[in-house]
Amino acid sequence: MSRGQSVAVHVRSWSAAPRRQRCYPDQIVSLALTDFILVGRINGLFGTRGWVKVFSHTRPRDNLVDYSPWYLLTDGEWRAYEVIEARRHHGGVIAHLAGIDDRDQAASLVRRDVAITREQLGPAGHGDYYWADLVGLKVINRDGQELGTVTGLMETGAHDVMRIEGAREYLIPYVRDVYVLSVDVAGGEMRVDWHSDD
Repeated sequence: MSRGQSVAVHVRSWSAAPRRQRCYPDQIVSLALTDFILVGRINGLFGTRGWVKVFSHTRPRDNLVDYSPWYLLTDGEWRAYEVIEARRHHGGVIAHLAGIDDRDQAASLVRRDVAITREQLGPAGHGDYYWADLVGLKVINRDGQELGTVTGLMETGAHDVMRIEGAREYLIPYVRDVYVLSVDVAGGEMRVDWHSDD
């Protein structure tokens, strides 16, 4: 990896193959919130036959169409919805979910987050990490000072940027061998080249 090159840390790494799981109508899943990875959000309706518009958090955006079922939080429980058909549409994704056959039913899903289970993710490639795996890591600088914990990441165009919250908030570009020195997901920490007063 060349100096300054960013690592793919989005929901899906380039080498990972998505996994489809069998979905049963009205399947309610009792997993902890940490077993789910948020991959998008239903943000509108498409047509009159139950299709929804989805803003995808995956990169590229249309990777979302490769996963089924999708899980939506309904009345405090995660409910599985089989993806009948999904495709890229004007920079987003449109989808038809099983059991959602008209505009009124689809309207009940608007503003719901779309999640998949961790098992649906393939393994990240060597040196790649899912954003979900980085969130929660303790961040320590070269001087051994703990800066805080990774609470989120954002895509800025040039580099992905980590939000670190501790005594104060830090925004640190995720650039391997420049700012990010090492990542130990199993050990729960990341080492960075960043001063506490930056």
